[in-house]
Formats: sequence, C-alpha cells, structure tokens
Amino acid sequence: MKSPREEDDPAGDGTCPLSDPSLPVPFEVERSIGFQLRRITTLLGAEVERRMEPLGLTDAQWKPLLRLLLDPPGTAAALARMCHLDAGGLTRLLDRLEAKGLCQRERSLEDRRVVNIALTPEGRAVAERLPAILTGVQDELLAGFSEAEEAQLRDFLARIYANTRAMPGS
Repeated sequence: MKSPREEDDPAGDGTCPLSDPSLPVPFEVERSIGFQLRRITTLLGAEVERRMEPLGLTDAQWKPLLRLLLDPPGTAAALARMCHLDAGGLTRLLDRLEAKGLCQRERSLEDRRVVNIALTPEGRAVAERLPAILTGVQDELLAGFSEAEEAQLRDFLARIYANTRAMPGS
C-alpha cells in the first residue's frame, strides 16, 4: 500500500504527474487548495466514521444527533437546514435513527404540518459521547500545532470560507 506521500508524488521526484508545463496555465492538482481540502475532508470523515462504529452510527447519523444535543432545532425542517440535507434525505435518516431508538418525531399540536424532533434518553446517552470523540479526532488532527498556529489556521479557513461564499452562485 502506498503512503499518502507516495500517492502525491508517484515518481518520487517532487513533480506532479498531472502538471504539464506546456499548458497555457500549468496546474498541479495536488497543490490545489480545493484538492487538499477535499483530501483532508475524505480522510477525516473516514476516521470519524471509524470511531463512530462502536456506537453503531454512520457518518451521516452522528451529525443530527450532535445538533439535537448541542443546539436543538426543534423541527425537522430546521434540523434539515442545520445538517445541509433536503427534507427527503432527512426523513430517511430520521427513519433509521428512530428505528435505533435514538430520536423521536412528534407532530406539533399547533400546526400538524410541523414535525418536532427530540432525542430519546438512549439517543441523549449516545449523543453525549460524541463531543469527546470529535475532540479527540481534532486534537490528533492538530498535533504539532501551537495555539498560535491553530488560531492562524482557523483564521485562514474562515477567510477561505468567506471568499467561497462571496463567489457568484454561492
């Protein structure tokens, strides 16, 4: 199995095989910020999912549980927005979480179109374990960074996010 470094540099000579100096604008995929962020996100997601396995949760399932614990949105529509899911995707996800006994849906007494979501006692017990797991992953992710470097990284990421949000079509 190749190491991540070997995958970035298969020739071992510091060049990127996808970079062609004869192109009008040379482009090295591995040096692209978007590619680097996606690669980190993919690896990070896989590690978080691995750590969620003992709780019986997938990557998609732990996110709404954490939202319900830390910032209960109350309604299914609000939870869908917070988790960046469409209504259909959230419905299927809630079906699975409800089948596991981790959350419950109830129709609003004031407006029957509104569905309220809450953690069950078992769901709360599982959700309360999530911050420690995620903090552990984050601590490993930032190993070797000083507090100042971590703050600087967070600032850079916030600026990249703001620049992305300012792009047309965002």
